[in-house]
Amino acid sequence: MTPNAVTTGSPSSSAGSSPSRRGFLGSAAVAAVAVAGGMPLLAACGGGETAKKDGTTSGKDAQKILPAYVARDVVAPDIAPKNGSAAGFIRPIAKDQLATSVATKRGKGSTIRVMAPLWGTPPANDNPYYTAMNEAIGVKTVWQNQDGNVYDQKLGAVLASSDIPDLVVVPGWNLGGKIPSAINAKFEDLGPYLSGDKVKSYPNLAAIPTDAWQRSIFGGKLRGLPMPASYVTNIAPFYRKDIFDAKGWQLPKSADEFFALAKEITNAKAKVWACDDMMWTAFSMFGVLSGGEKSLGWHMVDGKLINRIETQEYLEALEWTRKLYDAGLVHPDAKVQNQGDAGNRFTAGQVLIYNNDLSHWYAKTAEQAAQNPAFAIAAMDIPGHAGGNPKLWATNPANIWAFVKKGSPRALVEDVLAIADFTAAPYGTKERMLTDYGVEGVDHTVKDGLPIKTDQGNNEVNSSWLFLGNPAPYIAHPDAPEVTRAMVEWQQRMGAFTGKSSFYGMTVTEPSQWTGLMNDFEQLEKDIVRGRKKVSDMQQAVSEWKSKGGDQLRDWYKKLLDSNGPAAS
Repeated sequence: MTPNAVTTGSPSSSAGSSPSRRGFLGSAAVAAVAVAGGMPLLAACGGGETAKKDGTTSGKDAQKILPAYVARDVVAPDIAPKNGSAAGFIRPIAKDQLATSVATKRGKGSTIRVMAPLWGTPPANDNPYYTAMNEAIGVKTVWQNQDGNVYDQKLGAVLASSDIPDLVVVPGWNLGGKIPSAINAKFEDLGPYLSGDKVKSYPNLAAIPTDAWQRSIFGGKLRGLPMPASYVTNIAPFYRKDIFDAKGWQLPKSADEFFALAKEITNAKAKVWACDDMMWTAFSMFGVLSGGEKSLGWHMVDGKLINRIETQEYLEALEWTRKLYDAGLVHPDAKVQNQGDAGNRFTAGQVLIYNNDLSHWYAKTAEQAAQNPAFAIAAMDIPGHAGGNPKLWATNPANIWAFVKKGSPRALVEDVLAIADFTAAPYGTKERMLTDYGVEGVDHTVKDGLPIKTDQGNNEVNSSWLFLGNPAPYIAHPDAPEVTRAMVEWQQRMGAFTGKSSFYGMTVTEPSQWTGLMNDFEQLEKDIVRGRKKVSDMQQAVSEWKSKGGDQLRDWYKKLLDSNGPAAS
């Protein structure tokens, strides 16, 4: 079963020259940078909500809301999760051995309009895959798939309107501006259906890790159906193992060794550069506190609450990345944001190191199997910048959600939960097989016991359904067991050096007067490493950020922490 299924729940990086969380993992993860910042159209979306408008919910208050956790071991993993890693499955499961995780058809026939991002051409609503999913669940879905590259723009417009679909997918990288307050005002409280033991009516949802549900509390209510993710960083520094082995190059064990290696392997005359943009790896190497884009950047350090942008490590990581550019060790196209595809430059041998979502390990291996049999990709362990072990920070335990329109009738909400329970089926089940591969003979064929997608399947069986419900993170590539094992073991090694921030797993709605403070920092980072701005410009921006509300926001977060307590360790 599922030879090319990867369910880590992690967003992928952009396929452009600089990674961006505004993408989503897939067989060849594609996305582009969307517009950062708030959505002015949502200014009027805050009315009518009686729950808390800003802040967060944790501790005892959260315990009253969170669903009970009941593990499901339908198929024992070949590689058990460890240090926050996903589980690993390396053996195929024959069709006649697939388990059933949803005993009866749960849906009652509701017609459900669904809006979700999609990277590619949307399939027709009546395609065989969608039809089979609807029939198996007992619902009728009407998909309003939107271009994932500009999804935040469409999302803002829809949430500001009176015509909201029944079910709306919101990625975490779109949680800027007024979006969180709109979520609080526009979407249903699922607590009456899922809190505590109520979730046991939906066994696959009950098996979702508690951290993912904690992250799904918005405005004091359980509103989101989460896509769980491993908390280990999903961004890996990949290298061309085939070329490294042939040349005898050793993997770097510090930032200085990386730079020296990059100088050695760059040959611009031969159109070979050491690397593509390495900013995200730099953040990990230098132990930069977690955060960035729309994620929290606040941490308690030595008894003081600070933001990642205020730290020396943050500036050092930017300076080191800039040094790579200045020395001509980065592919020229990477200097022009979003020009070309970093992954394609990597497979073409134009760059020998790049960072991207962990899912690329399998995606590139499968892609190159026929084109270049000698091709080999691997991920280097992230070293500490001065040598030794790195200090890594946990990523969010969920970063994509499906939300039900507020005021939906109970029958429709229950049919949405029927969908989520079906698509959250674990590996080794009939429900997982249908969700991942569609209809046999149409969307996939079976060869040597393994399902292989047809061209039609590649067009129709896309990520849309996965956004509506997902099991605990796992990696399963029975057609490439060595890749599966390598991916999971990399997560386990990096997970051993991963800590959780004080706000780990919390969804925080900031007061509206401060929601746009961080809007320009992501672009400034990119400008600095590419030489268009100076590191001193970042220091000036941080100073202005503090005076324009950063220090006030710090006080607000400190009170929030004092009131709610830190995240569980």
